[in-house]
Amino acid sequence: MKQLPHRGFPAEKTALHPRNRHRARYDFPQLVADSPALAPFVRPNPFGDLSIAFDDPAAVRALNGALLKHFYGLAHWDLPGGYLCPPIPGRADYLHYLADLLAEDHGGTIPRGPAVRVLDVGTGASCIYPIIGHHEYGWRFVGSEADAVAARAAQALVAANPELAGAVEIRRQPNPAAVFAGIVGPDERFDLTLCNPPFHASAAAAAAGTRRKLTNLGAPAALRPARNFGGQAPELWCPGGEAGFVDRMVAESARLPDRCRWFTTLLSSKDSLPGVYRALHHAGALDVRTVGMAQGQKASRFVAWTFLAPAQRAR
Repeated sequence: MKQLPHRGFPAEKTALHPRNRHRARYDFPQLVADSPALAPFVRPNPFGDLSIAFDDPAAVRALNGALLKHFYGLAHWDLPGGYLCPPIPGRADYLHYLADLLAEDHGGTIPRGPAVRVLDVGTGASCIYPIIGHHEYGWRFVGSEADAVAARAAQALVAANPELAGAVEIRRQPNPAAVFAGIVGPDERFDLTLCNPPFHASAAAAAAGTRRKLTNLGAPAALRPARNFGGQAPELWCPGGEAGFVDRMVAESARLPDRCRWFTTLLSSKDSLPGVYRALHHAGALDVRTVGMAQGQKASRFVAWTFLAPAQRAR
């Protein structure tokens, strides 16, 4: 089994992928001009720069809507209250590195258009990966989702934006403990799967993580015990945390070895890597890649694996 080392990037804004549209600072005057609903949340920060309060879920939701409209041409975007509001620059980075991965099997050229099919495991209420991936590369997406409210919200976003018609399909996962079972059809094949798995192993751990996040953002002490301003329980935790979830994903992927060119998943903690490598070795993966990413001070990575030899992937 081939294991590539974690690739480190400098912890600065320019560490985003070269094709990422968010490498520069946010141009708040331009964003407000495009999306006036953002205006009430924009104010000078302690350094005198225009910004928003990132501990305010309404402000973050308004910023995301403005970014999606300005950079990706999406006219309508919103979330149900309390659901995960994703950081768009980091989500875009994952997709750009996945495009590079596909290019390796395509003579160095990124394959674009609807012939490329991608499965987004746990697409969430935001439907963020299909939105960005279709705009940037023209790929078609299937988004699986176990949470009924999130699935309805994602479907509503697809219906509200004609450019997503025929490009994004939302499927309800009937078994929250399953990953691919119940979603992938008998003769269905994908070029990629992607996933942002629940990080925490329990509700208590998720609540503690929320308190740390709010403290780091400078939220008032009275807000810090709040359960989470960005995520429902299924988005934040599952038995075994991200390591347990990815173990299940690896085991299920081994039952579908020729149905996907590259299986991939984000891993928030580098401490999860050794266990994932062991699971992939046991499952018989032929090639394993670990790709590092960075946004500001936050480092992350995704792991990709395949059961197909290079010639099979090229076909």
